[in-house]
Amino acid sequence: MARIAIVFTGGTISMRHDPAAGGNVPVLGGAALLQTVPGLRDLADLVPIDRGLTPASHFTFDDLFGIRDAVADALAAHDIDGAVVVQGTDTIEETAFFLDLLHPGPKPIVVTGAMRSASAPDYDGPANLTAAVRVATSPAVRDADVGAVVVLDGTIEPADDVTKSHASAFDTFRSLNRGPLGVVAGSSVVLRDERGPRRHVLTDRAARRVFLVTATVATDGTPIAALHAAGADGFVVAATGAGNTSPSLLAAAEAAIADGIPVVHATRCPAGAASGGYAFPGGGATWLRAGAMSAGHLTGEKARIALALGLGAGLKPGDLAALLADPAPIHAPDRFWENV
Repeated sequence: MARIAIVFTGGTISMRHDPAAGGNVPVLGGAALLQTVPGLRDLADLVPIDRGLTPASHFTFDDLFGIRDAVADALAAHDIDGAVVVQGTDTIEETAFFLDLLHPGPKPIVVTGAMRSASAPDYDGPANLTAAVRVATSPAVRDADVGAVVVLDGTIEPADDVTKSHASAFDTFRSLNRGPLGVVAGSSVVLRDERGPRRHVLTDRAARRVFLVTATVATDGTPIAALHAAGADGFVVAATGAGNTSPSLLAAAEAAIADGIPVVHATRCPAGAASGGYAFPGGGATWLRAGAMSAGHLTGEKARIALALGLGAGLKPGDLAALLADPAPIHAPDRFWENV
């Protein structure tokens, strides 16, 4: 029987409705969550690691490094075959990517949670916990070097592409550029795609003042200029469409670049990549000519994680650019997945 470390951190999966508070609050620790799935220990020899009850929206980089350390310490044991991280879904796409970037080994890290609290009649926590453990114990997954993946609602999503696409739907987590790696169907785990090359960085710290600035109608250079003056470590600009912004936003970024502050060029769209296709003032080509680094197909949120860790590792500009770039060509997802 496979031996799996399961790290509990809180989130909706741990919450119940509190009438006095007027909403869901975290109350279920690791032991209580395991009791919601009586048959889970029949699937694996579980090693519970309880890290409290922290809403995912409260996570700091220190929290994420603490989770990383707990996972890394567990996976370092020769008799541990994989890890499951249980957390809130608000920032799961960032947390999973953080873990993926820092995880060098072949043992899988499966991140899961729930979209409904334990008070809801359609509580999905037990099903997601079960699916996550099934994925972590799957020989096919353990042999595939998938890194960190997100498993909710029966799909297996790569950490570098998964996006929370809906605020409350069960199937909110989608890999919009490449599609999921596979599915959990009943007791079966089926991989239908390879993870392929992964980004990796070795560090125990992150730059704390890396900011994501999203371009919108009438967004000028004020946010970047103000944060630049306040001592920003770096910027990710989520530009409109294929990478375009107002000229004044670009001008503020150029001033930051001139002072040696790295700027990353991404798109605010949930899928696709910013490019250099437009050469009008503020167009994508002018951002790249100014020295902004391409985020590839990373969302702005994920590019911020990569930039913060890359700066924490002391990477030079060329190595930062390589960390952010797509490690392999991205192929559009097969429409088959929409019917799985």
